Amino acid sequence: MSYRVCFVCTGNICRSPMAESVFRARVAEAGLDGRVEVDSAGTGGWHEGDGADPRTVSVLEENGYESDHRARRFEASWFSRLDLVIALDTGHLKALRRLAPTPEDAAKVRLLRSYDPAADGDLDVPDPYYGGLDGFEECLEMVEAASEGLFAAVRKHVEGRAA
Repeated sequence: MSYRVCFVCTGNICRSPMAESVFRARVAEAGLDGRVEVDSAGTGGWHEGDGADPRTVSVLEENGYESDHRARRFEASWFSRLDLVIALDTGHLKALRRLAPTPEDAAKVRLLRSYDPAADGDLDVPDPYYGGLDGFEECLEMVEAASEGLFAAVRKHVEGRAA
């Protein structure tokens, strides 16, 4: 049985697809792509069906990541099939925990930067949408830093499960 992780931001065109691509690459590098499923969604449905923001795609490709993405809205019914729901900022964290059907589902929701030991105080990944390319590059740096700790945590769970 696969371990399932879903990254969530507002519209699912900037931060969460970036986190999905980075984390999927970590999983593949470790040879766990058959045991860990990675996807993403948004708290809202404004961009459903759209591809990732061109700036997200550009920054990902420049840094060696793949991005084949279509935006979608997170649904409460997904909690039952997910092991971990990763929010990109505290607004998403609160929205997802309110949406969770049970306390156990709410406990599955975590902030991405909580997995970055160097993150101090503010654990939000800022929304780069209304800014320039530099905001997307900063977003990628934060996502990469937190992905290391997140991957270590997920790996522990995966290694504890039967293959």
